[in-house]
Amino acid sequence: MNLKLIGGAAALAVASSLAFAGTGAVADEFKWMTFAVFGAIIALTMYITYWAARQTHTTSEFYAAGRSVTGVQNGWAIAGDYLSAASFLGIAGLISLYGYDGFMYSVGWLVAYITVLLVIAEPCRNIGKYTLGDILAFRNNPRASKTVAALSTITVSTFYLTAQMVGGGVLIKTLIGIDYTVSVIGVGILMMAYVVFGGMKATTWVQIVKAVLLVTASLVLVLFTWGQYGFSLPSFLQAVVTDAKVQAQVAKLIGDAATNMTAEEMGQRFLEPGLFLKNPIDQISLGMALVLGTAGLPHILMRFFTVPTAQEARKSVIWAMSIIGGFYVLTLFLGMGAAINVGPAVIAGMDKGGNMAAPMLAQFVGGGPESILGNLFLAFVAAVAFATIVAVVAGLVLAAASAMAHDIYVGVIKGDHASPREQVVAARVASVIVGILAIYVGIAAEGQNVAHLVGMAFAVAASSNLPAVFLTLYWKRCSTAGVVAGMLVGSITAIALVMVSPNMTYPQAVLKEARKVLEGEPAQPAKEATPAVKASSLACELFALEGCVKAEPAHPAAAATDAKPGAAEKLARLNEKLAGLTDADEIAAVRKGIADTEKAKAKAEADLAKFEGQTTSMVGLEKPWFLLKNPGLISIPLGFLCVIVFSLLVRDKRSEAMWGELYVRQNTGIHAEGATAH
Repeated sequence: MNLKLIGGAAALAVASSLAFAGTGAVADEFKWMTFAVFGAIIALTMYITYWAARQTHTTSEFYAAGRSVTGVQNGWAIAGDYLSAASFLGIAGLISLYGYDGFMYSVGWLVAYITVLLVIAEPCRNIGKYTLGDILAFRNNPRASKTVAALSTITVSTFYLTAQMVGGGVLIKTLIGIDYTVSVIGVGILMMAYVVFGGMKATTWVQIVKAVLLVTASLVLVLFTWGQYGFSLPSFLQAVVTDAKVQAQVAKLIGDAATNMTAEEMGQRFLEPGLFLKNPIDQISLGMALVLGTAGLPHILMRFFTVPTAQEARKSVIWAMSIIGGFYVLTLFLGMGAAINVGPAVIAGMDKGGNMAAPMLAQFVGGGPESILGNLFLAFVAAVAFATIVAVVAGLVLAAASAMAHDIYVGVIKGDHASPREQVVAARVASVIVGILAIYVGIAAEGQNVAHLVGMAFAVAASSNLPAVFLTLYWKRCSTAGVVAGMLVGSITAIALVMVSPNMTYPQAVLKEARKVLEGEPAQPAKEATPAVKASSLACELFALEGCVKAEPAHPAAAATDAKPGAAEKLARLNEKLAGLTDADEIAAVRKGIADTEKAKAKAEADLAKFEGQTTSMVGLEKPWFLLKNPGLISIPLGFLCVIVFSLLVRDKRSEAMWGELYVRQNTGIHAEGATAH
């Protein structure tokens, strides 16, 4: 079939899915603008795919774009691959709700690229061919290292992919009202078209286009938001401190502590740490996973095989850091701008995670929900979010498909004896398989809390891939046994600890909260002063050990608390209050309270119906055993330790014999163009 017809069919399938759009943030009378912007972006990316497909014939062209991508282009593509919907929508939302702490996520992800620049980019370009498995197979046993690398790549990609597909479905539904299932299928069809027909070249240019659109959208929003303060940072931050909506949000977050603070002090508190990230050990663990995990993400590592020289690999990282760093600085103005213009309460009302902060800011700066320009801005942001999701998903699918086709089929099953045509066919078949699985998993996971999957992907990458790659590149004694053991133990430990962490759903806790909402809480008597208890320790922080309680100083008795009514009683009181009001602002506030209470009541009833009779999580626990949300603090050192210990215990003559060639090639790039599996 003609590739142009195939590409057109894919575009038509996605475009037609827009017809299923229901209610969303965009008003019905302005939906046509959203469809027009979506259609323009889809048409552009499908033309790129058609153009790339005509030039993709060999294995190198499919996996590595023929090593023809320049450093500048690759830098933009890395930015497009790395800046997911979580970066554009999630971080801006966190900043709008929690201030300083939300911005710390930007800093963590940016710092990660220092690791990539200093220890990963150039050596991987000089040693590898197409995949993570190629890097490890250069001096280790090819079959063993490619097998374990492929398993790790597929695991990391699956976690990341599931979160992107579910997040994409939810966000597109929220933004423009497209049905969740149709949205996921649309993302899947486009993504498969990019990868199957255009390979790395199409994926690269789609990511470049997406990065340019993302930066452009952010710059436009910042221009409107920050410009009214004369582009003065002190003036902008002062506006944040004195904003009543921000002060109300801080008062809500800190509770009773706000009673002794002035309004301006509460506004200043928004610019200080501790409103969201409250557990220092959890912060350290998450930071380790984000900073070190980036250097082990398979879809990021693959990008360094697309450039012609090691110098271009280094240049691409510097460009990526500049673009990503500049974008993350813009998130400060996006988040804070949304907080003072839209308001944290309104943002959380649309989406409790704050993911609608940037789109709602776009609608506001354009003139509001009733204006043409406001809805045009919102349509553009919605389309950019859509392009963001599809571009990241395409990169992940290509990484997983490469592991299946190049590492497992060609490397392990065929023993590296497959014709170029056979390799390309295998890659395209693997891409279709991964794409279909991604669509299925995305639909099956509807309504599930999958936010922890992104953290798990970074944790597995940092605990499994990074120790193996780093020690293979820089330690002469590293052996195949060490690589295999480190990757298996690191990934299994990371996954196992997440399965017993607070990330999982614990029915008893859910049912308790649901009953609290529906039935209310009785008044609590004053608490007696309590003496200090058992000494605290790191083990107490990490694991829920019986009888192990952190030391707390004695404190005076707390005052008794009033009884809290259940949802039905609260609704009755609010409706009774509403009947006696005449002030428009008070009426609006009470109606919002009624809507919020009805929403909480419906969720509690749904939770009761779903979890009634269940007592344990999916792994049989009544409560978390491992108390950190991210396992990096434990799993990353363990991954490194296993590589070292098993390398010392089990020597590998081939690994040591190949050290000299690896050392020369990774530092000089000599013979890098002829990189093959040994």
